[in-house]
Amino acid sequence: MGVFGSTVPVLTLGSISKRWIVPGWRLGWFVTSDPSGMFRKPKVVERIKKYFDILGGPATFIQAAVPQILKQTDEVFFKKTINILKQTSDICCDRIKEIPCIHCPQKPEGSMALMVKLNISLLADIGDDIDFCFKLAKEESVIILPGTAVGLTNWLRITFAVDPSSLEEGLGRLKSFCHRHAKQL
Repeated sequence: MGVFGSTVPVLTLGSISKRWIVPGWRLGWFVTSDPSGMFRKPKVVERIKKYFDILGGPATFIQAAVPQILKQTDEVFFKKTINILKQTSDICCDRIKEIPCIHCPQKPEGSMALMVKLNISLLADIGDDIDFCFKLAKEESVIILPGTAVGLTNWLRITFAVDPSSLEEGLGRLKSFCHRHAKQL
C-alpha cells in the first residue's frame, strides 16, 4: 500500500492475532507511508502511539515468541491459511443457507468471520441475539458473538477460522438448535 503514499498518506496495520490466526495474542504494528508529512501536522502518529501506550503490552511469552514467528514462518503457511479460510467461508455460507432464521447478506472476502442477520420472529422462545447466544452456548456448547456486542442488535458474528470438520460440527449444532427453537406453524 505504500506505493500510494505519494498520492495520499497510508497507514498500514498488522497483527500477530490476525495474520497468524492466534486470537488473544494482541500484538500488532502500524507503518506509515507519508512522504508529504500530512500525518505529522495534526500529530496523527503521536496520538495513535499514545493510545497504544494506554493499552499495555502483550504477555512476555508472546513478546519472546515474535522474533522466531516472524523469521521462521514460510510463505506456504500464509497460502495454506488463505485456502483454508476460503474453504471454511464457503462451508459457513452454504450451511447458513440451510437455517431459515439466519440470513447472510454478504459472503465475506478477506476476513475470518461473517455477520449474519437473526430473524427472531421465527423463533419461539428467543428474545434477542444475546438470549440466542446464551442458550446456544448452554444447549450446544457453540459460542457465537451476539451482534449487540458490536452495535448490531439481532445479528450474529460467526468465526470460521477453524478446521473445516469442527466448523461443520458447530454449524450442525447451530442448525439443530434453531430447528428446536423454531416457532411451530
